[in-house]
Amino acid sequence: MDRNHAERDPAAERITAAERAQEVAVRRELEEYYRAGRPPWDTGVTPPELVARVEGPAALPPGRALELGCGTGTNAVYLARHGWRVTAVDLVASAVQRARVKADSAGVDIAFHHGDATRLDAGRAPGPFTLFFDLSCFCGIPPHRRDAYADILSQRAAPGAELLMFGYGPGALDDVFSGVTADELRDRFAGWDLADVTPGTNPVPTFWFTLRRRAHG
Repeated sequence: MDRNHAERDPAAERITAAERAQEVAVRRELEEYYRAGRPPWDTGVTPPELVARVEGPAALPPGRALELGCGTGTNAVYLARHGWRVTAVDLVASAVQRARVKADSAGVDIAFHHGDATRLDAGRAPGPFTLFFDLSCFCGIPPHRRDAYADILSQRAAPGAELLMFGYGPGALDDVFSGVTADELRDRFAGWDLADVTPGTNPVPTFWFTLRRRAHG
């Protein structure tokens, strides 16, 4: 974890050795993906599901967006080009470096942060945000950190804010915890409504989830 970009976490010293090992394993696996080439989720093409929310018939008005797990910045740059004020975070330093280069080449101003999305410093991403975008970030977070992720979004969401999330279903990947279900999102995201669940087109189970923050929080 990037301690310079991480919020102090009172529970950090109380996690078990197994939980700590999960966090380390996730970081190392992600880093290896980027060392080996382009990860399968970082295609360089903005998904049509995000394009529809930004440019479609029911497009959201441009506001402030937070991307969790931004990779090399393709979608953050897309949002910035369409008038959004974008903050983006990723656990892999090399991905963030490439994202900054991509943004500079595109001539857009994006606040990129290297760090853990579940420990994101409120000073660096204070919100309120009207759009959160997650392309297979949450589904790979160890279970003991998922409530922290939900809390961060809830604390920084404007009333009516939207979370557009892509995730793998349980069992799609070769580990014991990756994956996400609609029931889990309902349980973890108190104060949000699960507005839509659309199956993905991948050969393994995947889903697009849309959650909206209730106006009363």
